[in-house]
Amino acid sequence: MGELWHAYPGEEVLRRLDSSPLGLSDEEAQRRLAHHGPNELVQIREVSRLKIFLSQFLDLLVVVLIVAAFLSAAIGFARGRAEELYDALVIFIIVLFNALFGYVQEYKAEKAIQALRALAAPLAQVLREGQVASVPTREVVPGDVVVLNAGDKVPADLRVLEAANLRVNEAPLTGESVAVGKRTDPLPAGTILPDRKNMGYAGCVVEVGRGRGVVVATGMGTELGRIAGLVQAQEREETPLQRQLDRLGKQLGVLILVIAAVVFLIELLRGAGELVELFLTAVSLAVAAIPEGLPAVVTITLALGLQRMAKRQALIRKLPAVEALGSATVICSDKTGTLTLGEMNVRTVLADGAYYQVEGVGFSPEGRLLRDARPVVAIPGSALDRLLHVAALNNDASLTKGEAGWKVQGDGTEGALLALAARGGLRREEVERALPRVGEIPFTSERKMMTTVHALLGPEDVARLRAMPEAEREAFVSGLHGRTAYVKGAPERVLDACTHVLAEGRVRPLSTAERDDLVEENQDLALDGLRVLAFAYRELPPGLREASEGAVERDLVFLGLAGMMDAPRADAIRAIEDCKDAGIEVVMITGDQKLTAVAVAREMGILGEGEAALTGEELDALDPEEFERGVERVRVYARVNPEHKLRIVEAFRKKGQVVAMTGDGVNDAPALKKADLGIAMGITGTDVAKESADMILTDDNFASIVHAVREGRVVYDNVRKFVRYMLSTNSGEVLLILVAALLGMPLPLIPIQILWVNLITDGFPALALGVEPEEPGVMARRPRKPKASILSGGMAFHILWVGVLMVVGALGLYAAYLPATTDPLALRHPRTIAFLTISLFQVFHVLAIRVWEQSVFTAGFFRNRFLILAVVLTVALQLTVIYLPPLAAVFGTVPLALEEALLCTAVASSVFFTVELEKGIRRRRGATRATVARAAVPSEAVA
Repeated sequence: MGELWHAYPGEEVLRRLDSSPLGLSDEEAQRRLAHHGPNELVQIREVSRLKIFLSQFLDLLVVVLIVAAFLSAAIGFARGRAEELYDALVIFIIVLFNALFGYVQEYKAEKAIQALRALAAPLAQVLREGQVASVPTREVVPGDVVVLNAGDKVPADLRVLEAANLRVNEAPLTGESVAVGKRTDPLPAGTILPDRKNMGYAGCVVEVGRGRGVVVATGMGTELGRIAGLVQAQEREETPLQRQLDRLGKQLGVLILVIAAVVFLIELLRGAGELVELFLTAVSLAVAAIPEGLPAVVTITLALGLQRMAKRQALIRKLPAVEALGSATVICSDKTGTLTLGEMNVRTVLADGAYYQVEGVGFSPEGRLLRDARPVVAIPGSALDRLLHVAALNNDASLTKGEAGWKVQGDGTEGALLALAARGGLRREEVERALPRVGEIPFTSERKMMTTVHALLGPEDVARLRAMPEAEREAFVSGLHGRTAYVKGAPERVLDACTHVLAEGRVRPLSTAERDDLVEENQDLALDGLRVLAFAYRELPPGLREASEGAVERDLVFLGLAGMMDAPRADAIRAIEDCKDAGIEVVMITGDQKLTAVAVAREMGILGEGEAALTGEELDALDPEEFERGVERVRVYARVNPEHKLRIVEAFRKKGQVVAMTGDGVNDAPALKKADLGIAMGITGTDVAKESADMILTDDNFASIVHAVREGRVVYDNVRKFVRYMLSTNSGEVLLILVAALLGMPLPLIPIQILWVNLITDGFPALALGVEPEEPGVMARRPRKPKASILSGGMAFHILWVGVLMVVGALGLYAAYLPATTDPLALRHPRTIAFLTISLFQVFHVLAIRVWEQSVFTAGFFRNRFLILAVVLTVALQLTVIYLPPLAAVFGTVPLALEEALLCTAVASSVFFTVELEKGIRRRRGATRATVARAAVPSEAVA
């Protein structure tokens, strides 16, 4: 931990840095620059493009494919066989395509540090020997005194020395939704980063005011640099599908090599053919058994899902993220702008003893006035009417109307008050024409109040005042009758200055009991997570020349309170309910105060009974093991820093959860990269967050995440359908050869036939499964277990029995037509029977498994037109190599009689009806379990 600069007085900070209020000399600045280095972020770990590219070929399944392709190509060249060369070429193209795609995605993922560098401002205003000088940000050094004005980007971490209404937007760093007012006095040593109001941090922007500060850290020593180090330290995590396919590939690779070796040895010992022919058969069998189409089909399926997600406002940066979102069990979401609108809204007003509930009032960060605003009706002269006047006049924000609607310029809180006044029919520009501002006492963080003085002037008085010399205006104004001071500020400060209250249309003294009640009302509103402002006014006596706070801000008449909050998104509330139905837990992580976070979480249904909320400070106090045990009970985290977010993600992952993390700020980048799925905000998100994320929400809306979850689950379902189809058919081919070898029968398929069946299997039908529409109930089931195999849920058993059925059917027909002789020409007829049967088995199988739960006829037989076309094309190609003489000669087939072809079709169709029977049994079992579950619930609970 570095120096606790926030705990020292400004003079002590300057002394420790050997600096002064006049700044450094040019010579000293150059010396420190040489010592400390440039004020820029350093990339600790350089990214090797070659290393990223070569890593794409390290998967065992890919290695086996490459070896098989080389062997196939070598044999093809040796024997002049084009089919082996063609198969090798297809494999190489698939492997290269996936390698290139993976390289592009991974390299882009490593660019987050460049986005961090872009946060630095190009120039900074510093004092050099008392004179303001513009220097490149990279040349700012510790001890430099920086001058800050509205719109400036803070160039380095600094201790604030002067602050005149200085407010800095630190949302990218801390997640705080409201700009932080800066002060100069020292703070306790244990103050957490979001509460260090006497510090400024690199990369944050000055919203209003001006100030000065002395630089205490530069480059990688800043908070921004510390986060950059965290981002670089995080390794990219594999998605659940990547882990499952990697595990499946290793298992298949070993099994396939063993089976191919066994077949080769059996045939060799039997003397069933030439050595080269037997070896070619074993290689062909290995190539056929390896689902080399798996990478391509998975890539295409994910790409199609990516396109569908883009239509749902979710842009995917890395393809595996498409599926990863579908397996999410926990979504850790930022609050501001994601779960909420990102707009300060006046939610409730207390005036004249009555509450006025106000909804839908406010402006977006871009200044957009909400269109669903309804008018606030106030009786002229009432406390509410006066409060609306204060909201409109005691205000430095402004409204402008453009093509896109109303815009606000200025502070978000004052924008919300302008919206409230507008709802009451008051426009600041119109009211100010009748009540022009003739004086003001600006807001300061010490006073926590702002006062404006207004006079009731006629048009001639306004013109006369404007024409007067500056020296004469004060005397003219002080002599005016009808001057009114309008005050807004922190309730405790405003109430201390109030002696009267406007109630029932008249002003009367404010009693002690009423004051206590108002203090209690303020506390209740604050406990509800609202930011509360109080409003008051005072009719100023003529001749009051001194416009000081002591002279004006006393004997005030209290008007009321207004509570404001960043309003929850209605569609996000519905999305959270959908998440619960889908078995996904939602956790809120925010830089806001705990009370505000808890109030929003309860309103949105995130925080329920028996669930907890923690601040970053409370999290630090917990033992790591204790936190990991209870992490699944905590639903809200407030006032957290980047390390806390990393800790939360890691704790969930240790529990076996698949974590999706949303964020928009620099402080979110490490956790976005560590999570199973990082989701950045497209509108308010920083470049750092976007570069660290897997997915970007173009509308910053939590509901879009839930839409993407649905698409992710559909993608995973389709990948599983392909795996089920591919492994079932491949197991049928492998078992057909293996069983025939074990029984001492001539091999039912020759190498070119094995490769052809494998080609059409991995071809159009497999690709068509990637566009299979969504099945009912996809969001009504719980997420799959992260460690569950892709073959879980009865798929392994399905693959086994389908493979056995294919062997029984194809080998049975083969044996029935097998002649007594082993002459190759005589074997062409039974091999053609087996060749057609095993191919049709695959066609009927893909028609049946396209829907896993429902009957194909119930779901819609023609709902996937691409699959129907693929099946027709596959059958046509298969018949072509049998009945077209030139191709028949190449593939070693003979034309079959119609009754033989129909017999092959009838036997192969058995798999379709058997799979439909399997689904019917599964549906009945599911209905029985549901009935038992309902019966276990008492009838009164159901009611």
